[in-house]
Formats: sequence, C-alpha cells, structure tokens
Amino acid sequence: MWNVPARNPGFVGRDDLLVEVRSRLAGGRAVAVVALDGRGGVGKTQLAAEYAHRFCGEYELVWWVRAEDPALIPGQLALLAVETGAAQPDTPPEKAVQALGHELRSRARWLVVFDNAEDPEALADFVPSGAGHVLITSRNPDWHSVASPLDVDVLARRDAVDLLRRRTPWLSEIDAGRLAEALDDLPLALVQAAAVLTTTTVDDYLALLANNASEVTDEGRPRDYRWSLAAQIRLSMRRLRALDPEAADVMNACALLAPEPFSLPTGSGQGTHEDASVSLVVTDRPTRTRVLSTLHQHGLARVAGGSLHLHRLTQAVLKDQLTTEERVAAAKNASFLLAAAYPGGAQEPASWPRWPDLLPHLLAIDPTDLVTGDARFAACEACLYLVERGSAPAVLPRLDALHKAWNTLLGPDHVHTWWAANYVASATALSGDRERAYAIHQDLFDRQRRALGEDHPHTMLSAASLAVRLVAVGRVEEALELGEETLARQRQVLGEDHPNTLLSAASQALRLASAGRVEEALELGEETLVRQRRVLGEDHPQTLMTASNLAVRLVAAGRVEEALELGEDTLVRQRRVLGQDHRSTLVTAHWLDGASRHSHD
Repeated sequence: MWNVPARNPGFVGRDDLLVEVRSRLAGGRAVAVVALDGRGGVGKTQLAAEYAHRFCGEYELVWWVRAEDPALIPGQLALLAVETGAAQPDTPPEKAVQALGHELRSRARWLVVFDNAEDPEALADFVPSGAGHVLITSRNPDWHSVASPLDVDVLARRDAVDLLRRRTPWLSEIDAGRLAEALDDLPLALVQAAAVLTTTTVDDYLALLANNASEVTDEGRPRDYRWSLAAQIRLSMRRLRALDPEAADVMNACALLAPEPFSLPTGSGQGTHEDASVSLVVTDRPTRTRVLSTLHQHGLARVAGGSLHLHRLTQAVLKDQLTTEERVAAAKNASFLLAAAYPGGAQEPASWPRWPDLLPHLLAIDPTDLVTGDARFAACEACLYLVERGSAPAVLPRLDALHKAWNTLLGPDHVHTWWAANYVASATALSGDRERAYAIHQDLFDRQRRALGEDHPHTMLSAASLAVRLVAVGRVEEALELGEETLARQRQVLGEDHPNTLLSAASQALRLASAGRVEEALELGEETLVRQRRVLGEDHPQTLMTASNLAVRLVAAGRVEEALELGEDTLVRQRRVLGQDHRSTLVTAHWLDGASRHSHD
C-alpha cells in the first residue's frame, strides 16, 4: 500500500538528517512520531518523500496524507482503511478512521506521513498508535506534545551549489556560490533560480533579485512544489493577518529592518508614534507574548528569547510584496519599534551594551521609512556610536543618505535635517575632509541663526561646533572669538552648569591653549573639570576628555607631577569605562607614555 509522491531525482544532501529521522523512528519506541519543522521552501516535504523512498523496504504500508486542512484528513485516512480491508468504501469516514486505528495497532512496519500540518492539537487525534512510524512536516516548531521535533534548516553551501550545478551544468562553481549565498541556500529558491537561469545570466538574475525579489521568486516553480516561494510567503501572510493582525503588522515592520535578530522592546512606548498599530506589542506583555507565540508557530520567522529573526530572502520578498498602504503602516510601526528599543545616547556608557543588537536595524532601514523624530534621532545616534569607535569613514555614506532624504522630504530648515547635517559634519571632519565639515557647520549655523535666533540652544550648539571647525581649517582667531561669544551666551541662557555650556568651555580651553594663552586655558580647563565632575560624574566620557586635555596642558605649563597623576587616573577610568581600544583611551595612553619617559630623562 503506497501513495507517496514520486521521488525527486534532483534531491541532494540531507544524509545526516535522513539518518537522524531513521534513528528516531526506529529507536525502539512503541509508537515513533517525528515532526520535521522549518520555514517554507526549506524542503521538509522533499525530505519526508526521500525518506519514504529510501527506506521503503522497511515498510509494508506507506501512506501520504495532505494535512494542511484538518477537515480533509479523515477522508484520506478512510481511503487507507479501505486499502487495508479495515473498512468498506461506503463506511462513514469517522468509523473508517476508527477501524484504521484498530488495524494499525495489529500491524507493524507501517509509515504514515502527515504533510504540511500546522496545528498539533488538530492533528493529535489522527496520529495512529501501534508499532509503526509517523512522520509530520510543518512550519510550526511546537510539536513537543505530539512528536519529536526535528528542525530542517537550509542546505549546506556545498549541497546548494551541487543542486544548482546539477540543474544547470554550465554554471560555474563560483557563480553557483554567488547564487546560493544570495538565495540563502533555500532549496525552493535554488530550484526556481535554476529554471529561470535558462533564459537569463547570473548577473542579471542577481540584479533582478536585489530590485524585485517577489517577482523573481514567483518564477520557475517546480512541478513538485504547490507554490512558488513568493506565493508561499504571500499566502502565509494572508493567513497570518486573518489569525492575528498585530503579528502581521510586526512582520511587515521587520521587513523594513535588517535580516538580523530584532529583540522586540518592552516598556511604556512614550515619545513614539501614536498611530503605530503595534504599540500594544511593546506596552502590553500579554499582547507581546501572544504575537511572538503566533509568529513562532507560523514559521515565517524564527523566534527565540523575545527576538524575531527574518531570513534575508523571506524578508526581501515580504518587503517587495507590501502595497503602498502597507508600506506606510509598516514604516510607522518600524519607527515605533526602533524608537522604543533606543537604548540611550551613544555617548552614554550605560547604553553601550544594548547598542550592538540595535545597530544593524537602524543602519539598514531606508531613511524615508523613518517617519518619527524619535526614530530619526536614534538612527543618527547609531551612526555616532560607530563614529566614536573610529568608523567615521565607513558610516559617513549612511549619514549623507539620511541628510539627503530628510532634506528632500522635510526641507533644509527642518530640525531633523539639521540633526543629520550636524552628524554629517562631525563624521566628515573625522574622515579628514576639514573644509567640507566647516562648510556644512557654517551653513547649519547660518540657517539656525536666521530661523531661531542667536540665543536658541540649537543655534548656540552649532556655533560651538563651528568654532571647532574654524580651528581645523586654521582660522584660530575667528574660532576664539566665536567660542568666547558662544560660551558667554550659553552661560547666560542655559546656565554655567549645563552640559552644553561645559562642553563649549572645554573646547574653548583647548583653543586658548593652541593660541598660546596657556594660563587662561588652564584656569578655564580646571574650572570646567570641577563642574563636569559634579554635574556629569567623574566617569562621564566628556569629563574624562576634559581631564585628559587638562593633563596635557599641565605638562606644557611645567606642572609635570600633577599632569602625570591626573593622566594616570584618567587612563584607568577610560580603560574601565570606554575600553582599551577607544579613540580617547588611546590618545591618553599615547601622550602619557611620552610624558612619563620625558619626566624620567
């Protein structure tokens, strides 16, 4: 008795999984049930069919049941009951299934495959007992109460390349590797690509995949698959939305992020977009638990420890399938989630442990999909986090893209455009282009002075930054004049202990020293350090920067012992707070080493 689909002549790899399936099924249990779970298109059905064909000699009866619709299962089992003689053709399905159960308990060496089952509870009553084997395929990994789950992942790269070259013998190993990487080694996508490659080049295909993943993965569906990859994802999202609209909205939002694990934030969600339909996922724990559970069971993404991970190809297809209306909603939700996950200022040490997980998403999302001030600021701060770690040249194109997008969308005088311009100027300066950095800050200062007035905090902050840029292009006297005027304004408007005032004071002390006004520089530096220690704390990065610079000035003034004592204390703190390899730590270590040697000579 046999109704298994035809064997796939192009089946490759999976030997380790086939051995594991056989080991679990033939391990001596009275009833052995194994559930093959994994994402759509990973080859679960093909693996089950290959197992049935490869081990057919071990069975007298192998029956294949299409289980995606539980209502259709009894009729298929009733046919098996008729085949075994346990029921007559006119026996009602319910009684035929009962009779089949009795029959199988009296037999050995049988295998029943339930293909594409999704609900363990719905299937549990149909799983037969007896000395036989049951194999289940499903996107849902939660089969522990019914079966022994076995995760089916994508093909090993060598097997993915082998699959492509078997179907397209003219394909070079290098090109096959490029395709396999772009397609996540996903069997269905590889088979579809092989079909399409008969009429297009590898480079053209990869370009099409990058620009329209949904269209490309709709082509070349093999006969042994019911759906193309794009159709599978489209159908899965349709079912997900009918089951849990908030879960579907989370998926769409994550489609705009990076193909990396994204930990759904928890908290009040204050300060984020009120129109976000996923707000309860952040603010309400039961909602969050339900959504994650639904996504876990649905198989479109991997869920673990509160994190959601969309595979790259699935994400690309899902993103391309968004309608205009869905894209707008997804952008609102993505901005909400990113803002809610914002760990704090990039220069605040307490936030640093949480930045690495969020960085890929803030760097990957299209600037036009950042639709709230909180999300846009978080994107700028993500770049600053990397700039502070010596990656200014690498991150500058991203900052330019943010500035260009917001300048086009909001205009050159919008505050969010100003934010981006300020970050661009800082990264540009650290990348070595001092003239461009000066020009950007000069333009920013002029715009803010016209729009806000000279006493506005934004204008004063830009003036302070412009003074730094003036020094960099050799205009020290202008920098001193602007710095002095800005510091006076900040003291009057913000107060002497405001962090911005203290930052300007520390910068002005540096400019005084570079102009040879050492005593004035020392006096201002010492006063600023005292205030920063009291206001910001002794271990704040800005405090440590002021301390390091002051120590250098003390050496220049001949106060070497004081300088060494302050420098050594600062270096210890920087290594603990900033890390051994931070730019500021390395600067302090360098001059301290030279000063120590000089003092001993």
